[in-house]
Amino acid sequence: MVDPLLLVLVFVIIAFLVATFLARSVLRQGTGNAEMQKIANAIREGAEAFLKRQYKTIAIIAIIVAIALFIAYFALGQQGIAIKTALAFLFGAFCSAISGIIGMFIAVRANLRTAAAAENSAAKALQIALRGGAVSGLTIVSLCLLGVGLTYFLLGGNPQQTPFQMVGFAFGASFVALFAQLGGGIYTKAADVGADLVGKVEASIPEDDPRNPAVIADLVGDNVGDCAGRGADLFESTAAENIGAMILGVSLFPAFGVGGVLFALVACSFGLIASIIGIFSVRPKEEEDPVKPLIRGYFVTSIIAAVFLYIATMWLLGNIWFFYAGVIGIVLSIIILYITLYYTEHKYRPVLDIAKASETGEATNILTGFSVGLECVALPVIAISAALILAFKCGELSGITNGGLYGTAVATVGMLSTAAYVLAMDTFGPIADNAGGIVEMSNAPKATRDKIDRLDAVGNTTKALTKGYAIGSAALAAFLLFSAYMTDVAALTGKAFNIVNIAKVEVFVGALLGAMLVFLFSAFAIRAVSKTAGYIIEEVRRQFKDGKILAGERAPDYASCVDITTTGALKNMVLPGVLAIAVPIFVGAVLKYEAMAAFLMVGTITGILMANLMNNGGGAWDNAKKYIESGAFGGKGSKAHKAAVVGDTVGDPFKDTAGPSIHVLIKLLATITLVLAPLFI
Repeated sequence: MVDPLLLVLVFVIIAFLVATFLARSVLRQGTGNAEMQKIANAIREGAEAFLKRQYKTIAIIAIIVAIALFIAYFALGQQGIAIKTALAFLFGAFCSAISGIIGMFIAVRANLRTAAAAENSAAKALQIALRGGAVSGLTIVSLCLLGVGLTYFLLGGNPQQTPFQMVGFAFGASFVALFAQLGGGIYTKAADVGADLVGKVEASIPEDDPRNPAVIADLVGDNVGDCAGRGADLFESTAAENIGAMILGVSLFPAFGVGGVLFALVACSFGLIASIIGIFSVRPKEEEDPVKPLIRGYFVTSIIAAVFLYIATMWLLGNIWFFYAGVIGIVLSIIILYITLYYTEHKYRPVLDIAKASETGEATNILTGFSVGLECVALPVIAISAALILAFKCGELSGITNGGLYGTAVATVGMLSTAAYVLAMDTFGPIADNAGGIVEMSNAPKATRDKIDRLDAVGNTTKALTKGYAIGSAALAAFLLFSAYMTDVAALTGKAFNIVNIAKVEVFVGALLGAMLVFLFSAFAIRAVSKTAGYIIEEVRRQFKDGKILAGERAPDYASCVDITTTGALKNMVLPGVLAIAVPIFVGAVLKYEAMAAFLMVGTITGILMANLMNNGGGAWDNAKKYIESGAFGGKGSKAHKAAVVGDTVGDPFKDTAGPSIHVLIKLLATITLVLAPLFI
């Protein structure tokens, strides 16, 4: 019999080799004219400088947390576990940080190649942007599987004990992802809001106009938020959900042996191969809607992932019902994709409603946009609820004791099996957005700008799709990780823990605090964007004051805006990040493990609802603005356009700061409760 871990290693090596091939292929493409290269270099230098400063800050906090973890376990008399947990935390944090760096490295180089390719072919530009994104997707998922597998091996490889000791790795990954997503999200939206409000609304100049001092900071933000932040985000998602499935697999060891523990790793490694095939299947045609070849590639990936899931299930579990549960997870990801498309594409009613409402001003735009955000919570929740029930039933029908819970774990794994392709689509978005900025600032011909504008609009949609996917997987994983927490508590206490009694006052308070945290965290994240954007608005107004920049008599000072945004984002990310860690520790330590269970579940439910509202609502606001800019309702410069720009500035921190950070928060709450469970007993 083939060793499952060896097979995972082989697939990971294949994925790394393919990612290397794609990176070389992208970097061999043309780099355009000297002006394009100058702009791209400024973006790259700004993004790398921010990431360097951000990760220095995160590293300091991570070391403090690792020391605190060691002291806490040591004080409980678990000296052996103390060092293992602290080291696993640091290893998970390191891998998550590397994922963020990888997520941005190729993107800040693919943007220039995409812009240059658009001079001749929109189809070629799309393919370069997707393959640039694929380097991130394949490398990050591979790194996650390698990290989890290596942690399992180094901690002893005992299938009945090691998974419980691996939660430090998941906590470290979630910890870094939260700060990376927060810091990057604050940066990108503060720069975007500042550039739009002063440039578009006050000065009436186009988006990405080279006269706008904040435009380079805005383009840098696309990389540090949507590439580096999302890379760390999906790394921690895959890590936490794999480890949660491994913990549940321990309870089914009598039925499946080591196969039930390692199934998640094997299935996700098969998903890497499916994603590779899906990426190479994307062959866009020149005149077709750019979103169509991307969706075709996703369907190819999903179908092949389902075939591989069958092979993995029958090999390691030998029960067809778990294959059905995994297919439910894949189908859920497709359903969420279409729900997200409906709420964020300009072809459909929600975005058209917001665009139409812009004709009567900012207030009606904001009211309609917020109502769309509230509405778009319903369908994803119904889909996720149905998937959980069906997957649980499949597990029960397997005839295996505790098979229902494991059915939900397999559904989560099924959804994660396409993660590399989804991340490729996500990184495609900021690459296309940056390419649009490079084309605009270099005064490229209108035909080139039109081609890039099409890709940019699709990039907004693919980013929204990825956020929807991340929320869906977070929702499935939430139940999985909640079950893992209860399993862990039962192992620690030596008695069954399968009921959380909400009628107990401390348990009810724990639940209430869980819901409260999501709202308070969101408030701090959005306020951080507002404060940092305020610094940029003041700086851009200062530079515009004498009129020389707008008249073309003096060049803007881009570097000052980049530096101001960097300082503001790093300063303002600390409070919401510390809050997310401190509150669950306080609740668990004071109210104990049952209240912590209520805190985790209600906080997760509230987080899923809020993240959907913010991500889809913000995406709808953004695409309503872009639809008007295409010429609808008076086009650029019209009253409707100015109202849509204001609405978009409200939606920006929703969809790119608070929303994505909330689904990282959901997993952080789960991993922190798992790793600190002994303190809550």
